[in-house]
Amino acid sequence: MSLNLILLSQIAGYVIAFILSLCIAVPMSMHQDEFRGHCLLFSTGKWLEASGQFSVNWSSQAYCNYTIFVGVVLAIVSAIQIYRMARFVYHGTDSSFLSAFFDVVGCFVLCGMSLVAALLITFGFIVWCNDMTMRFPSCDLASGPDIDKQDGIDTSNFYMELGTAQFGAWASMACWVGLSVFGLLKVCYQHQIRNMRASMLRERQRLINESASHGKMPSSHNIIQPHSDNINKY
Repeated sequence: MSLNLILLSQIAGYVIAFILSLCIAVPMSMHQDEFRGHCLLFSTGKWLEASGQFSVNWSSQAYCNYTIFVGVVLAIVSAIQIYRMARFVYHGTDSSFLSAFFDVVGCFVLCGMSLVAALLITFGFIVWCNDMTMRFPSCDLASGPDIDKQDGIDTSNFYMELGTAQFGAWASMACWVGLSVFGLLKVCYQHQIRNMRASMLRERQRLINESASHGKMPSSHNIIQPHSDNINKY
């Protein structure tokens, strides 16, 4: 795979990563706003038989805050990389070996952050839905009724928002895995170029040294032939 093709693939990957990061940050922010700052991830509760309301034992807001943080970080990094690599394409250049290496390390770190966010959303949503299905046939049906008037939360869109965030988190992880692979390919390509240049430099230096050593040897035209008269004297 040529270097230009890798660079274009990286740009396409970062564009997809930027879109997927918005699928994490935007729905989770809307969810927290509609839930009055509460986070349904890993939240539990019990159904009150008298009123039919759901008494919620809210979990920490850190679960939702972390997923929003990951989405924002992914969006910022993706936007920076899109601009940076678009400049490489415009100028017909590419990143150095060291820069490509740091890109790979960054991709692996962001891939791990996306994985943690995806696991938090998935398992936290399962815990919430387990309580919802005790009253409703499925979790998505719980997004319509007003089940918690005491906290004043709006539950009309939580299923769609969490589902979108869950998809965005898992898809982001897969996208950053792909970007890590493209980054490794670029590092290997840059490493081959460095080795090739070093080999060519050594070969050039060897040829220069050989030429210099041959130039110091006297040629046959410069050897003084003894005169016949001098020979006859002896």
